[in-house]
Amino acid sequence: MEALRAALAKALENASSNDDLVSEIAAAQAFPSRIWLFLEAVEQAPIAISITDPQARILYANPAFEGVTGYAPNEVLGLNESILSYKTTPRSVYETLWKSLHDKKTWNGTLVNRRKDGSRYIAELTITPILDSKGETAYCLGMHRDVTALHALKQKVQNQKALIESVIDVAPISIALLDDQQQVVLDNHEYKKLTDDLGVTDPAKQVLAELRNTIGLAFEPPKLGGRNFVDEEICVHPASGKAARWFSCSGSWFEQQDAKADSFFDPQARAYLMLLIKDITAAKRQREMERIGAIRATMAEAELVQSLRETLSGAVYQLRGPLNMIRAAANMLDRRGTQIDTAMLKNALKEALTAGEAALGTFEASMPEAPQEATAPVNLNDILRDVLMLLTERLLAAGITVAWQPTSRLSHFHGRANMLRSMFKEIVENAIEAMNERGRNVRELKVRTEEKDGRIVAVIEDTGPGISQELRHKVYEPFFTTKRPLSHSVGMGLAIAQDVVTRHEGTIDIDPDYTGGCRFIIGFPPSGN
Repeated sequence: MEALRAALAKALENASSNDDLVSEIAAAQAFPSRIWLFLEAVEQAPIAISITDPQARILYANPAFEGVTGYAPNEVLGLNESILSYKTTPRSVYETLWKSLHDKKTWNGTLVNRRKDGSRYIAELTITPILDSKGETAYCLGMHRDVTALHALKQKVQNQKALIESVIDVAPISIALLDDQQQVVLDNHEYKKLTDDLGVTDPAKQVLAELRNTIGLAFEPPKLGGRNFVDEEICVHPASGKAARWFSCSGSWFEQQDAKADSFFDPQARAYLMLLIKDITAAKRQREMERIGAIRATMAEAELVQSLRETLSGAVYQLRGPLNMIRAAANMLDRRGTQIDTAMLKNALKEALTAGEAALGTFEASMPEAPQEATAPVNLNDILRDVLMLLTERLLAAGITVAWQPTSRLSHFHGRANMLRSMFKEIVENAIEAMNERGRNVRELKVRTEEKDGRIVAVIEDTGPGISQELRHKVYEPFFTTKRPLSHSVGMGLAIAQDVVTRHEGTIDIDPDYTGGCRFIIGFPPSGN
């Protein structure tokens, strides 16, 4: 306080030619309690305060000034504030500062200053011109504080943010940060590429919609029952008509505290979801091709067995005709008696019948058993998709256009997947052969699924010649075929198809009202029915 009084006394002494300063000091003496309260407050203020003349010569500095600059107040009296300046502060900053003071305006800004010991610090300054009664600048009041630590913290946060953004941007997967309203607040380059690839403005919403359909995911923060998820696979169909894309998705919720003033004493947290989207289309296709290859191998073996069974069944069927005639003749002889003239014929017929039955038994015994397959929940969409993939080469070779229209949500039913694949493969192969005739210009296969009247239904349409009304029931008979004589069919395909459908408690019908070719309608009861 004594230092302040001495400084003021000196200022009063030096201002003997300045009527304004003398009058101000005299006025202050008239109100001692007010001026000393002001001086006491300035002396004890925790912020560095200095008063200079218009040329920046220091007339007063408070004790906090030493804590920031290292200079004691009595060391700087009469010195220019420039003793604190350091060369790294651009000249333009000082020019702006002096222009504001010249215009009698307060200046706020940041300088790089130098302490007494030579160390540098970042000073946040406010300099206000104090005007006399004539409106001219009499003094300048400066207040500044050391914000070096705050600047370092700010830079550290910015550096960490830049580092995180760099890592996110170079990540080989799509990353999006969503708020609790499903709005993307941060993303990376891969996510932006995904926006272009899928032809949508907000891929995250489409991904979340597919996750809801696939795993029943509810977009809710953890407090409302939301949950994290890892490596959930979904299929997305781009709006542009491009091939379907497969993604592996992971999501993790976290909370961020609200930085608003209202939340200082009442913390409010906001939930965010970090969504990771990895494109696994190539890997999925590779796995799918491997799976289809395995199915093709399994079905090739099953078809070989089935072909042999059909051949032997044909032989058995052909043998039963004459054997039945022999049995009828033997029965007729039994009814007519045992006359001597017919005894030898009767014995010959019985021996022929016995030999024929033995041969038939040998044929039946040599017939390979049908592969046994356990029942399991199956999805009709998956079965038909596999069949179309298995027959892709044949469909392309025949120039047939395929319209595949699966319903998005389809119930499961218990069945034998390989048996069903073989059955549908037979129906589609029949359609291919029917349409693959010379001169037939329109070659289109339509396959769709639906749930109708409590049944899971597959509809297969072709633009072939169709099946006439009188043959629509006969085509299910064993060894009946409408195919060309040179075909290798023995006419068991639809008979076996009907048997497979019956084993699954289903129905197979040929639509009598369809005139554009042939339409098969195959229905199955869902599980639990």
